[in-house]
This record gives sequence, structure tokens and C-alpha cells, in this order.
Amino acid sequence: MEEGCEILQLYEIPYSDLLLLSSSSASCSHYQERMIMKNLGPTGPGLFAITNVPDASLLRRKLLPLARKLALLSPDDRKRILRDHNLGSDVPLKNPDRNVSSFAMQLKYAQGMEAIESKPSDGVGSLLNLENETMGSIGDFEDDVFDNLENMFKALGLCMMEIGLCLARICDRAIGGNELEQSLLESCAAKGRLIHYHSMVDSLVLREAGPKKGSSKRNPNNHARSKENLMKGANLDTIGNEVRLCEIHPNLWQQWHYDYGIFTLLTDPMFLLSSHRTTAKSEFSNSSDQECASPSGHSYLQVFHPNKNKVFMMKASPESFIVQVGESADILSKGKLRSTLHCVRRPARFENLSRETFVVFLQPAWSKTFSISDYPMEHYNPSVHHLEQAEEHYFADQDQNALTQEIQKIVPPLSARLKDGMTFAEFSRETTKQYYGGSGLQSNK
Repeated sequence: MEEGCEILQLYEIPYSDLLLLSSSSASCSHYQERMIMKNLGPTGPGLFAITNVPDASLLRRKLLPLARKLALLSPDDRKRILRDHNLGSDVPLKNPDRNVSSFAMQLKYAQGMEAIESKPSDGVGSLLNLENETMGSIGDFEDDVFDNLENMFKALGLCMMEIGLCLARICDRAIGGNELEQSLLESCAAKGRLIHYHSMVDSLVLREAGPKKGSSKRNPNNHARSKENLMKGANLDTIGNEVRLCEIHPNLWQQWHYDYGIFTLLTDPMFLLSSHRTTAKSEFSNSSDQECASPSGHSYLQVFHPNKNKVFMMKASPESFIVQVGESADILSKGKLRSTLHCVRRPARFENLSRETFVVFLQPAWSKTFSISDYPMEHYNPSVHHLEQAEEHYFADQDQNALTQEIQKIVPPLSARLKDGMTFAEFSRETTKQYYGGSGLQSNK
């Protein structure tokens, strides 16, 4: 539960120190390198934060609110905007009951090199002409709200890719070899996602605006019933094991899972409070939003800390970048890095609060072959190891023990998804199938 979940302040390192630490002639603190490896290694939480990234504050402030605006556009307007800015989506946007809207683009390392060579001295603000934009309400939609969408998306994404390469270099030096950095460069690309986590009010907006089934006459009780279900935290997207988990840990925006790439970089989230004004045309035809602080002061990103057998709520400095370890890094490092099991909570009692973030997933080439020789068995099949730990702590914390066992029921173990000699493409396909496929542990309707 949110009230009983311990908050973990992430270890942080300034961007300038990360660059120095990644250079071949680095003379900066070995303490920082040890702390990075401690936090990303087997005894750590699997993530840390990077602060004071140049231009990140401006890009975050301008780009993240566009996630909600895109999510609530009419399908035709959204399709046109996405096409004009070379964006797609990897979630079913036609489903009005969705919890998340995601807008994606493939980012190429070659673009980053070109941007660095041609970047003007006045910086990102001058390049994108970001200041003094008019960010109108959803109801007063104008195309120029999205004028800089593609440029901002690429600028923030390529910045994160550069950080990922620096981090891979640091980890390689600590581990030995250059497996991580080489794997990233061989992939030639990463995936960026601009993500809107819907407020309960957003869900009502989409449902009211969506196509009506059956009679064209609207039942006046439908809206009240929909709102009542949402206020109770009903998750209309989930069945089976997901529902059982939500009984113990309700109101998840995103279910428990591992990322299966090398590193995931994401912005500290932005929270928006939405307001709606009624018109004769539609009860929720116009919607505007305003940035607000996190209600609890943390990110609502939760992680399972395997060494402590506990769930923690993550807290990072405002406008920092958070780095998580993916399963590919865990495998390639022979367990010297530990992948992060995580979910995203929905705040209780805030029906008009949404969460916005930008994420870059760094992964190896699809043809990269994995070997599990010398890979720690407790990582490969962690359920037995975790249950042994849980038994030791059962009487000390029965709630945590119950949650641990419920998480294990919906997260397929690595041993079920990875076989020796698999390519990354085969591993990602099997992982997606076991999470979300027709018989997957988190399959949808």
C-alpha cells in the first residue's frame, strides 16, 4: 500500500561528473564509480539519478505536457499530428479505457553525432524557439501547439542516448571489457517514448468522446456508473492475475515488469491537474491542465529491491534523469548489474491528476546472441531464492511477503523466457508473449 511503502531517495551524480567518469583519462572520484556499481549491482535497487543535465529542464517543461494533449485529441487530429512529426504509438489508442497513452519514435545514434557537430552556441532554447509558446486547452486545439514536437523529442532522446553510452563505458570499465557500450553502438538505434498516464477524469473524457455502441440515446446513469467504477479504482484493462495483484496493491498505472533492454532512461515525472468546462456539445468537450507538484513528493515509480525483499517508492531530485537496468545488461554483465523490477502507482484520492514522462529504451542489436554460461542461477530463476528470503522475513513483515508472492505470480521468470544462444530478437519476442500474449501472465482482453 502507498501509505506503508518506504521511500528510497536515489543516489545521484551530476551530469558533468558522469562525463568525466566516462572519459578514458578520468581522474575523478573512484568513489562515484563504486557507488554507481553498488546501486546498479546485485545488492542495490537497480537504478540511480543524474542531475544538472544541460537544457533538460527546458525540454522537459515544454515536451512533457504534449503527452496529455496528444492523448486527448480526436483520433483524426492525433493521427495527422503523429504522421507530421514521424511518431507512432505502441499501445491501442482506440481503447477509451486505456490507462496509458504512448507515442514512440526510433532514434538513431548517427543523428546524435550530427546534432553535436551542428549544435549552435545559443543552445537548445535558441534551436527550438521554445520560449513564449501558447499551450492552449484541448478544446481550443491548434496545430502550432505541436510545432516543435519532433525536434524536442529528438533533442531530449539523443541527450539520453549520450548519457547511456557514458554509463555503459563506466560499467564496462568496472566489469571488464566493452560488452555494454559495443552492444549499444551495434544496435544503431534506441526507442523513445512520450508517455501520458491517464487520470481518472481523462478516462471519462475519452469514454464520453468515444463511439457509442447500440442506441444513440445516452443513458444518464452511464456517466455516474463509469465515474463510480473509476473512483473505486477499477482497472478495466486487466483480468486474471493482474486483478488478483490489484486487490493487494490497487491503482497501478503500469503493472510490475522488467525492461528487457540494456538501460532505460526516463525524466523525473511531471504531474498535471486537469480541469474541464461544460458546454452544450459535450459535458467534457474542453480540457486544460496545469503543472503541479507530486502530491506525496515522490515519483510514484515503485521498485522491488531483491536484496532487501521489499518494495520501495522512488524519489529523485526534480528535473533529474532516472536510469534503470534492463535484463539485457543483467545478462551481458553476468549478473554484475541487476535488472530493475518495477511498476508505476496511481496516487489515491486524486481523480484529476495525470503523470507525464519521457523514456528512452537502450537495447542491443536484434541479432545479438545471449549466453547464460557463468550467469548466476539466482538471477536466472529468482523465485526460489526470493521465496527462501520471504520465509525468513515472513513474520517480520507479512504484507511485504504477500506482495512479493503476488508479484512473482504475474512476472514470468527469466528462466522461462531466455535459453542459451537466443538472439535479443527471440528473447524480446518470448518476453512479450509471456507477459502479454494470449496466454501470457498479463494478457489483456
